[in-house]
This record gives sequence, structure tokens and C-alpha cells, in this order.
Amino acid sequence: MDLKGKWATLAIGLVGGAMAMFAINRAQQSPVPPPLPTASQQGAPIAANFTPPLAADAPDDAYGDAVRLGERLMTQTAIEAPQYVGNGLACSNCHIDAGRKAGAAPLWAAFVNFPAFRKKNGEINSFQKRVQDCFLYSMNGTPPPYGSRELLAIESYAAYMARGLPSGISPEGRGFPALAAPAITPDDGRGAVVYAEKCSACHGPEGAGQVFEGGSIYPPLWGVRSYNWGAGMATIDKAAAFIRANMPQGQEGSLTEQEAWDVATYIDGQVRPQDPRFRDSPQATRSKHHDSPFSRYGTTVAGILLGDPATTPPSGQRK
Repeated sequence: MDLKGKWATLAIGLVGGAMAMFAINRAQQSPVPPPLPTASQQGAPIAANFTPPLAADAPDDAYGDAVRLGERLMTQTAIEAPQYVGNGLACSNCHIDAGRKAGAAPLWAAFVNFPAFRKKNGEINSFQKRVQDCFLYSMNGTPPPYGSRELLAIESYAAYMARGLPSGISPEGRGFPALAAPAITPDDGRGAVVYAEKCSACHGPEGAGQVFEGGSIYPPLWGVRSYNWGAGMATIDKAAAFIRANMPQGQEGSLTEQEAWDVATYIDGQVRPQDPRFRDSPQATRSKHHDSPFSRYGTTVAGILLGDPATTPPSGQRK
């Protein structure tokens, strides 16, 4: 090869290297991938017609035993995993019908989209990590260790229900149905009226739930035995979407969208256990973890600074 050819080869190599470095730098600057396509966007025929298999039909072997334990952990969480639960809830209070119901954060719809980046902690999360966070925040408890009997059972149950779903596509029914923005600004006064008329008969006038024979039949919505400030339900938009789609039970969808926004605002403006990520002050914790119009943490409601250690139960209490 003559000198001119060598210089041409070198130039091509330098350009190629520069383009590769540019691509790497762009990837490092944008670590969050685009949202997964929904099933309808992919044309996948798995919308509301998908019916997850029953745990009772799982094989009569060690795997089937794990699947059935996973189902029991969803519905009898404090009985099956008392060392990891710090409040009066069960997993199925949010993941209705033991995590089977579409539109109520079903486990089968979530499972096929993990591992996934989660903005809440800025990391790629495994399915087990996501369940750990449910114990930490929604159950106001202690996360079971990776590979523990409890996490493997819940993961086995979710994987079993997800059989037949394609991986990497967000199926219809995942999470909670989207809710339109409120027509008028949500209001505590209107929310209190909705709560008294539509919610208090089950959850109690003070949001403490109802307990019979040592087990919660209707879960507490605020107070020391409810989910803590780090839970997804402590954000008004998620709570409103869940309530609109799933409450009152037996009358799902009977609340107007405005009523759902109002009552979610009222519920999430009450005292509940501390965010486990609390640092220094409510204001500092809000700035780092609750900087959203949908969180009332660190704001004053009815004369109470929400998140103030003086009036906020500690996280992780056993009750």
C-alpha cells in the first residue's frame, strides 16, 4: 500500500473511532430508555382477553408449591411473612384478586417487563427488587433478602401467571387505567364528603380500616397501620387512578373522575408513617423524593406539616 492509501485508511479509522465515541457519550448522557411499547402499539392480541392461569392448577411439585405460596403471600402477607410486614395491609389490597385483576397492578402484566429502569431509585430493577420496595414502602416493613423463600415464591407466582405473554411488551391491564386530569382543582372538603359517603363504611371514619379476628378485612388508608410516605399510593395521581378503577368494591367505576381526584387528595393529605428515605427535615426529603404536585409530603394540611417527625409515626413499625 502506498503512502496515500495508508493515510486514507488511517483517516477512515479515526472517523469511525470518533463516531463510536460519540455514540458511547450519547448513551451515557441518556441512560433512561424510551418507554416500552404497549401491546396495542405492537398489534399484539393480548389486551383484556388475557386470563392468567390459576395457582391451584400449577404442577404438583416444588415449583407448583412455590406458586401457591406466592399466592398466599399476596393475600395473607402478615401470616406468611410476619417478619417483613410493618402495617395492617396485605399485598392484595392494591394488587386485587391476589394480583390477577387487570387495572389493579396485576403481577402478570408487570413480570414480563422486568428487568427495567425505575426512575424512583435511578437503577435497573429486577422483579425481586421491585417486590422488595413494595415491602419497604407499601407494607411499611423490611424487604426480604434477594433469593429468599418469600421473593422466590412471589416471583414464581408472577411468572406462572404470565405464561403466554410476550416479553418486553407492556400488556393492556398493566398498572392502573389512565385517568383524565381533574376538571377543577381537587379539594379536601369535597374529598371528605366523598370519603364519608362512599368509603368510610368499609375503611372507617378515621381511615383506620376494620379488623376482625386479628386480620384486616378492610385496610387502613392512613395512620400508623397504613402505607408509608414512600409508597406509590401516597401520590395522588396513582391513588386516584386506582380508586376510580377499583373502588368501592362491587361498584367499580361508580365514582366520577373528579370524585376520585378529590377523595385521593383527601386520603393522601393525612398523617401516615414516615418515608424510610427521610433525611434531615420534611423539606429536604420533599426536595429529593417528593418534588411533585401529586405529593403532599412536606406541605401543611389542616395545620399539620406532613412528614414532621413530631407528628409522623416512624417507618417500619410493627403494628
